[in-house]
Amino acid sequence: MQKSYNQTVNISSSIIIYYIHIFCEFIFFAIEKRKNLLNLRKTILFINLIIFLITLLGCSSNIPTPNERKQTALDLSSSNKNIIQKDIQTSQFNLFSLQKLQNNCSNIKVFVEGDGLSWITRNTISSNPTPINPIGLKLMLSDNSSCKIYLARPCQYINSNMCEDKYWTSHRFNEKVIQSYDEVLTNLKKDFPNSKFDLVGYSGGGAVVTLIATKRDDVNSITTIAGNLDIDEWTKIQKITPLDGSLNPANFSKKLENIKQHHLIGTNDTVVPKEIFYSYQSKFENKSNISYSFYEATHSCCWEIFYGKF
Repeated sequence: MQKSYNQTVNISSSIIIYYIHIFCEFIFFAIEKRKNLLNLRKTILFINLIIFLITLLGCSSNIPTPNERKQTALDLSSSNKNIIQKDIQTSQFNLFSLQKLQNNCSNIKVFVEGDGLSWITRNTISSNPTPINPIGLKLMLSDNSSCKIYLARPCQYINSNMCEDKYWTSHRFNEKVIQSYDEVLTNLKKDFPNSKFDLVGYSGGGAVVTLIATKRDDVNSITTIAGNLDIDEWTKIQKITPLDGSLNPANFSKKLENIKQHHLIGTNDTVVPKEIFYSYQSKFENKSNISYSFYEATHSCCWEIFYGKF
């Protein structure tokens, strides 16, 4: 697999060099002909094309393959022999999981991953959302709970006929997505009938765990790390298309106000800034179960350290 990746890098570099060569020849031709307005317009269009190709090819050549990203997750968890990998089938999606469970689990901590590699650029959707840096998994591995499970998001680490890109873009928090996680917890109750759940979510996983909690009466607590808790406010702040196929946690304040919540917020987070949490919190009449703390963190660094201290 590494050989294939290196070949991709070399091929992409060659293509970039080739187009730069063509670009230079075009400029020389335009100068020689004392370029008129039409030539100038062609030159500008060609420059834009070259910039686009270099950006696209440069980005794609630096992205590990889905198999390499999966191997990263497996390597991270391999140091703990008590953690097993299991693909969980639900009525909607198959979900990749890493589990550390014992026979007598009365309390299970469930970690849900972030959005992963949803986009290659601001305007280019990724063909596979498996994360390059699985922060949700790192949080799970840094936690010392005896019973814990890591759940990836739909289509991360797994290929499926259900893997339409809308499920990591506009429909990432769709009812079908939340139903899948609800089924996972219900099935866990069959093996651990007296168990309750502490839900932990990173980034978009924060929205997922919050929405899961609205469906259940066996959730002890919710913890979010850089959590995207008000989807409507987030799309406004980031000036991106509304997620019309998704549920918004901020619209379920009545169902959530009796559940203990703590939210970890990065002061240097520009992806999900603190204003998202404040907007979410403002929707609650009863705020007594909501607590939060600030850390000098960005959206992706270095939450496993701060979470470990928390």
